[in-house]
Amino acid sequence: MTSLAVSVGDEIPAFERLTGFAEWNRYAAVNEEFVPIHMDDEAGRAAGLTGAIGMGQLQVAYLHNLVRDWLDNRGRILAFSCRFNSPNLKDQVVSARGRVTAVTERADGVEAVLEIWTADAAGNRLAPGTCTVLIDD
Repeated sequence: MTSLAVSVGDEIPAFERLTGFAEWNRYAAVNEEFVPIHMDDEAGRAAGLTGAIGMGQLQVAYLHNLVRDWLDNRGRILAFSCRFNSPNLKDQVVSARGRVTAVTERADGVEAVLEIWTADAAGNRLAPGTCTVLIDD
């Protein structure tokens, strides 16, 4: 398998999903996360939100999918972090995106630091973060 060529400034192909009750319910079923604000608009409004919201960890999963798809089995994640700035709202398209910010040659491959984030259709960042990967040589 060939190593992934990577340079500072490279954009990572987006990972996008339309989200709502059907997606959140499947995620909740796998993770035992049947929290009312993720399942019911009234519960979301009672919590001061506009309605139900998606799980923060589902955005983390989208970011992991973004990076793993880009790596295509040619490396591994060394470090990952993100913070939740804004909720994922019902019927919203969430795009996981990223770009390479640093590249370092190592004896065992290429280490790349990525700026990653999820965003809504208007480009507002919902969950910005960073990820460091080691790309096999």
